[in-house]
Amino acid sequence: MSDRITALLTRRRATLLTVAVLLCLPPFYLDAFWLRIGLFSMAAAIGATGLALLSGTAGQLSLGHAFFLAVGAYGYTWLAGDPGPGLPTALAVPLAVLMAGLAGGLFSPVAGRVKGIYLGIATLALVFLGHHVLLTAESVTGGFNGRSVPPLSLGGFTFDAGDELTVLGVPFGAEERLWFLGLALFAVTWFTARGLLRSRPGRALAALRDSETAAAVMGVDVARHRSAAFVVSSMYAGLAGVLLALAFRRVVPDYFSLVLSVDYLAMIVIGGLGSVAGATAGAVFVTALPLLMTRYADQLPLVAAPGSAEGAVGPTEAARYLYGAAIVLVLLYAPDGLHGLARRSRDRLRRRRTPTPDPASAVPSPPPPAAAARPKEHTL
Repeated sequence: MSDRITALLTRRRATLLTVAVLLCLPPFYLDAFWLRIGLFSMAAAIGATGLALLSGTAGQLSLGHAFFLAVGAYGYTWLAGDPGPGLPTALAVPLAVLMAGLAGGLFSPVAGRVKGIYLGIATLALVFLGHHVLLTAESVTGGFNGRSVPPLSLGGFTFDAGDELTVLGVPFGAEERLWFLGLALFAVTWFTARGLLRSRPGRALAALRDSETAAAVMGVDVARHRSAAFVVSSMYAGLAGVLLALAFRRVVPDYFSLVLSVDYLAMIVIGGLGSVAGATAGAVFVTALPLLMTRYADQLPLVAAPGSAEGAVGPTEAARYLYGAAIVLVLLYAPDGLHGLARRSRDRLRRRRTPTPDPASAVPSPPPPAAAARPKEHTL
């Protein structure tokens, strides 16, 4: 048994190492468009992982995820920019994540006492309130036009195209440098979220999702775990907001609208609720689809290029129709999302590869021993 476990662990490590090497190769072979898709997908995967912990694991509906992404993005921009404290960018990143967690903590008393659709409506107010603040607090947010995002600098290395850098004969601009930063942040998110799901708090959150009464009987503090899940989800969203701000290089209020919150709900539903891998797959699908349709709009039927005549279906609207249809198909035929579909397919292939024993060569099992005769009991 120990040899089998060792072989399994070795295989998993080899798989992780292979995936890590493959993910490091795109900056050397792909152009900026594909790298931007990867950056936006990694940022979306980080935010979707936080929402999967809240909605998929803890069973709490939230429509305010865009608000916490905005707190992370604008928090970093204000902390590291001018006007603002002008802090070192390496310090502004964790402080922006903590700001998002603090915002989630201020709302956590509501999240600890309200559940279901009522929490969704309560978090909906955060999006409208946040959008109003972003438009009116011009000294901090820049108002309608937004603000430029200061590039991140770590140990004298800046993640922008300001200075020339060539690696293995490939010029490294902002996208190439941010690619590896996004990979590092996504890796941290992936392993911490999986560790949380397998830990005691993660099992407590899953018990809350299945039955609050049973969880309370087992000693789970319902309100405290709900509030903690909301704060953790907010911090993941804040980190995603920071990476989005660095990738966009400019933050504007209109991006952080209710539509963005709905997009994140679509990510975790399509990918699979309560799964880190599923949230990642859903994030890549929902993020990459409109960008790809925008680039290849002139080659797709029934899709008009951006800026075409009024009444035509643009690539963004067509992408929303497609992943709306994907949500319906997932709910009807694969309720556990893309992750569950992939898991069932993998198990089916594994069963096909396992050889079945030949009935002719099977050794017949000996008949069971006859039961010992018992003397008949005499009745009175």
